[in-house]
Amino acid sequence: MNEKLIVVAEDDSDLRDMLTFALERAGYTAVGAKDGHTAARIVQVARPVGIVTDVRMPALNGMELCRLVRGNPEVSNAAVLMVSANAHLHDINAGLSSGADGYLPKPLSPRRLVEELELVIERRRNAQS
Repeated sequence: MNEKLIVVAEDDSDLRDMLTFALERAGYTAVGAKDGHTAARIVQVARPVGIVTDVRMPALNGMELCRLVRGNPEVSNAAVLMVSANAHLHDINAGLSSGADGYLPKPLSPRRLVEELELVIERRRNAQS
């Protein structure tokens, strides 16, 4: 697992750029993916410590991406943080039920994203110990 690598799966290119920039300023190496399929391929090869994924994306959505990650023992330990404009309780529960470690509603601040991602990474590390 690459301890400083974060994959950002977001189909909105401006938001994806903002999130990767915020993560890089926080000391991570961030790789953007325009959809879930691209993110899944990057995750399989690069083995990141964390994944930030939008819930709604074309082709492979964030929940499907999360289930793929959790079902693959080679990458299942990556922390997954979902972000979505859908902030209803049933949406959050669905995201967490798919295997996500956290769920943030949009719009989100870059600082809040980094803080929450660091929390879910730490929780995942502690769970593995």
